Amino acid sequence: MRYSAWQVLKQGLGGQSGWKPVWRDPQPKPEYDIVIIGGGGHGLSTAFYLAKEHGLTNIAVLEKGYLGGGNVGRNTTIVRANYFLPGNSEFYSHSLKLWEGLEADLNYNVMHSQRGLINLFHSDGQRDAFARRGNAMINQGDDAILLDRDGVRDHLPYLDFDNPRFPVYGGLYHPRGGTARHDAVAWGYARGADSRGVDLIQQCEVTGIDIEGGKVRGVQTTRGPIRAKKVAMVTAGRSGQVAAMAGLRLPVESHILQAFVTEGLKPVIDHVVSFGMGHFYISQSDKGGLVFGGDLDFYASYAQRGNLHMKEHVMEAAMALMPVFGKARVLRSWGGIMDMTPDGSPIIDHTGIEGLYLNCGWCYGGFKAVPASGFAYAHLIAQDRPHDTAARYRLDRFRTGAGLMDEEGTGSQHNLH
Repeated sequence: MRYSAWQVLKQGLGGQSGWKPVWRDPQPKPEYDIVIIGGGGHGLSTAFYLAKEHGLTNIAVLEKGYLGGGNVGRNTTIVRANYFLPGNSEFYSHSLKLWEGLEADLNYNVMHSQRGLINLFHSDGQRDAFARRGNAMINQGDDAILLDRDGVRDHLPYLDFDNPRFPVYGGLYHPRGGTARHDAVAWGYARGADSRGVDLIQQCEVTGIDIEGGKVRGVQTTRGPIRAKKVAMVTAGRSGQVAAMAGLRLPVESHILQAFVTEGLKPVIDHVVSFGMGHFYISQSDKGGLVFGGDLDFYASYAQRGNLHMKEHVMEAAMALMPVFGKARVLRSWGGIMDMTPDGSPIIDHTGIEGLYLNCGWCYGGFKAVPASGFAYAHLIAQDRPHDTAARYRLDRFRTGAGLMDEEGTGSQHNLH
């Protein structure tokens, strides 16, 4: 069913009885051309673009739980293209362009809101760094405006501009940045892939990867064996565990990243705001809740929950930046499992095993990358060569040291990215 204003009116007048299921619930077939392990945003977008761009439909997406139950539904929904280094800059620029046409492409409302992103700076050195980043963004074809103190005050009058430790000097404004509804992104891609013939199989955990003579043959699952000519791994924080089934040891660590939301408040934050002196970022949802997050919990874990010490750390950053929100009540928190690479940049590449592909290492950048990640991964799987926008996301850079992309300049320590 194609969604439209006419369908909304028609179904409303008909008692809402004519809506069709958004996607099928098929039984797994014995064999597919391509099996995608992971039914999150990246896995679903990969399936969608394999079908849409390459005409491949004999595909199964295998999800051990329910579609969108992992990191794609456990983040702070930020969409941006303010990266600096070659390799990252063009990739996220491409992703933002896909975001801007995504709702028309999917015929689905993902609630993409280009409300603007402002990264604050609090010293002369930070101003220089953001000016350089802004110039790189403009050279890439994206937008950036360097705001002085008064320029930030025009947009964000509620900040503590004269905080003794972190006075606000200005900010880098990225007008095309914003947010999207995380669940809707997963649902939209799932619906789009299903409508093109892709099988979305939930409650189907992969327990083994079959390899013979250096070539992948299929997977073992809790719903029986499934043969496949190609297998694509895209399991975020579980990447290391899934790759181990194929005898691979990946250069990733899994860490917890917490996020929070307050009670609904009247509209006050029109933008996404990032604190330059603490890893803190905040926006306001359509329901009025303040959605915010901060640093990793800084210990390796596969749990989808965090600890109190990091909750306190994030709340301290919130109060330092905007004490006006001190009386807002936090309703809930949640955790996502971040697959952290040594240089903070992702991997989209062959594994060295014929027919087995890898997509992982998204660190903090996974949600905003969903469209371009799926687009590039689909190209790699279908054409057996990397897409231009992801050509630098090679796995062997961690073996050779060539082509590392340390976006934050924090060295080769996973949890600092």
